[in-house]
Amino acid sequence: MPTSILGEVEDLSAPTAACVAGGAALQCPSCGSSHVAQVLGDNGGVSFVCTACGHSWS
Repeated sequence: MPTSILGEVEDLSAPTAACVAGGAALQCPSCGSSHVAQVLGDNGGVSFVCTACGHSWS
């Protein structure tokens, strides 16, 4: 288990096998990074957050 939040963010930002195998990674519309997390909202909606620049969208 990481000893800091930075370690946890680094773990989350590593590409997954599905991302690499699929070839079509989701990219941030603000900075173009493929370091994107999917977030579930309170009402069941889905949004995305760029772990590189912090931009969020749905």
